[in-house]
Amino acid sequence: MKFPQKHLAILGSTGSIGTQALDVVAANPDSFAVEILTAQNNADLLIQQAAQFRPNVVVIANESLYDKVFDALDPLGIQVYAGDKAIADVVQMDSIDTVLTSMVGYSGLIPTVKAIEAGKQIALANKETLVVAGELVTALAHQKGVSIYPVDSEHSAIFQCIVGEFHNPIEKILLTASGGPFRGKTRDELLHVTKAQALKHPNWSMGAKITIDSASLMNKGLEVIEAKWLFGLKAEQIEVVVHPQSIIHSMVQFEDGSIKAQMGLPDMRLPIQFALTYPHRLKADFPRFDFMQYPSLTFEQPDLKTFRNLQFAFDALDRGGNMACIVNAANEIAVAAFLRDEVGFLEMSDLIETCMQKVTFIEKPTLDDYIETDAETRKVAEEWVNVHS
Repeated sequence: MKFPQKHLAILGSTGSIGTQALDVVAANPDSFAVEILTAQNNADLLIQQAAQFRPNVVVIANESLYDKVFDALDPLGIQVYAGDKAIADVVQMDSIDTVLTSMVGYSGLIPTVKAIEAGKQIALANKETLVVAGELVTALAHQKGVSIYPVDSEHSAIFQCIVGEFHNPIEKILLTASGGPFRGKTRDELLHVTKAQALKHPNWSMGAKITIDSASLMNKGLEVIEAKWLFGLKAEQIEVVVHPQSIIHSMVQFEDGSIKAQMGLPDMRLPIQFALTYPHRLKADFPRFDFMQYPSLTFEQPDLKTFRNLQFAFDALDRGGNMACIVNAANEIAVAAFLRDEVGFLEMSDLIETCMQKVTFIEKPTLDDYIETDAETRKVAEEWVNVHS
């Protein structure tokens, strides 16, 4: 059966997910048309992508780079805009079928909300959208009849396991974690680790922010919160299992005790393509998994005392309200400070814990409350960094 062509907006096209999504598009030119590309700062790569894929519109979030992008792309007949508001505006264009949100961090929230309000299907790589405002976003998607297809490998795995099982209740899910570069390390060993060490992930090639999150297990914590909203789960139905080989991407256990697992080599192009083509599977030339190359798959419990960020995520789920928004904003400031060598690896958790204690808690937040919470948390976190750096 011929796959109907989809018209895409790719938010964050110059990042790791965005570039791999364009690899999928390039391999399937009859199946996808790129309508919109956006980037934060990487004007050179955005220009290169636009010249290749010829979208109708590009947006550079950093307004100081507008002239550079405009001068390069206006002769090609491509419309160029700048600023965060422009991103939120263009996702509502009538010509778009699906919006791939692969922007980094909190910045993905408002464009995703605007896209849902406009009735666009969402391929979600920006987990922070559901971490910050999961209840609001999922309710809005339900109201608008919009599907949110997960791009994260773990959530894609869960989704692939429940296809055909939507009528069967989930007993629990098992989110797998590689353990990152510091798996098995003690707190004493982590006191003096460097950003260079933290940026060396054993299995995946990702952007700097998500790689640091993986090293601290915050990425898994954010995925726990995202899973709650994507699949309608309670915290006690979500279990994290450390699986160093990153071959089993996650599992679902049903009420009869049966467990389904989705497996494959660690290659983000596969979950990206599945999110963009569901319910179809397009033929792909991705490398195939060979069991003989992996004679042993191992599993461990996560160390929640050493890697406290994962525990903070579960705590945020238990508390509800705007607590996950606080955790996310504090973590974004912590990671940025760590990458600037202003705080130590373990101090990132201290900063997050301080914000959880100090920032105003709101039990039933609105979208405006989430925006204010994010701003307040960043202020508290920056003050903490200034004192401790």
